[in-house]
Amino acid sequence: MYIFKAGVVGAGAMGAEIAQVISYSGLPVVLKDVDQAMLDKGMARIRDIYQRRVDKGKMSAGEMQSKLDLITPTLTYDGFEDVDIVIEAVPEKMSIKQRVFAELDEICPEGTIFASNTSALSISEMAAATKRPAKVIGMHFFNPAHVMKLVEVIPGLDTSQETVDDVVMFAESLRKIPVVVQECPGFLVNRLLMPYLNEAVKALEEGAATAAEIDERMTAFGWPMGPFTLMDMLGLDICYDVGMYLYQEYGSRMEPAKLFAKLVQAGRLGEKSGAGFYGYGDQTDEPVKQFIKELQESGEVKTGTEFSEERLMMPMINEAVLCVTEHVANVNDIDMAMIAGTGMTYRGERMGPLQLADTLGLDYVLQKLEEFTAKYGERFRPARLLRTKVRAKHLGKKVGKGFLEYA
Repeated sequence: MYIFKAGVVGAGAMGAEIAQVISYSGLPVVLKDVDQAMLDKGMARIRDIYQRRVDKGKMSAGEMQSKLDLITPTLTYDGFEDVDIVIEAVPEKMSIKQRVFAELDEICPEGTIFASNTSALSISEMAAATKRPAKVIGMHFFNPAHVMKLVEVIPGLDTSQETVDDVVMFAESLRKIPVVVQECPGFLVNRLLMPYLNEAVKALEEGAATAAEIDERMTAFGWPMGPFTLMDMLGLDICYDVGMYLYQEYGSRMEPAKLFAKLVQAGRLGEKSGAGFYGYGDQTDEPVKQFIKELQESGEVKTGTEFSEERLMMPMINEAVLCVTEHVANVNDIDMAMIAGTGMTYRGERMGPLQLADTLGLDYVLQKLEEFTAKYGERFRPARLLRTKVRAKHLGKKVGKGFLEYA
């Protein structure tokens, strides 16, 4: 099915940027919100993205206007009666998403694809609220959507192959890199990223290193930004909600660090609120230091633990191995998704977690995970497939085969 017109529901940061990406590809798009102020803010965000292109000489003012003319802002579902795809970008609450899809069901043609930009919630559960489960799919853009190339495409239990193929083609027409991911909590990138971010917070609250020290070490390791800078940018409320959801679904290995809840309750949500792990403007990080002191003095967290880059990287590698075991995606797609979705590198080379494991040596990775399990607990327990590969002498690059094959 060719897509001639799209709809986006939710004009927040992600919804607005998704609408901008669609208009940039030359397609008309209807952008809906329930709040006029949000709609105006969303349109201002889109105009700002285009204006920066004009300022850099990448686009003329006339071209910018023609792209803006493709976007119709609305407070109602007027204009949705002939869309070929709708992408919802409303808050991460299942009840809200189901309500939106149920409303769209009454208005849109039966051939319209319903896509959710959820970062973690069940596509199958959303599809159950519609009369067209075969046409419901996850289409998870990464923040900022107008810059990041990756789009996770997540079929639900009832999604048809035709819908998957149409959405992959649509994503490619938006100049994105689609990766099809089997449905699981957190999908692929967030499922791998959260153990890494969570371990950074645990190291911070245990006094292993400061946020600035950890950020500095991880950028030196090869990340485009440190974990605390990234979390402040994403929003600590979003990180906490995703973390709690993964904890519910996967159990103790995903248990969120205690500091998350304290910061969210204190309204320190990151850049958007002027304070998160760091302070912005006239804010400082002194309250964070106070929270850490309270956690340590109450005995809620360990003290005197050590920081190392491996302490953050090993849970991510281990989760990637579990994703291979569960057929969430193939090895190449897992690595490509992490590179495209997070900008992951190692020693200047673009490299995903499984190639990194092969480069370090799977025997070394297993040894580090076992050390960390003894020191910090079950969240580091090595995946069975990793043990199997080491026993079979599939040790990675040094022997020519690990998760990948090497000439």
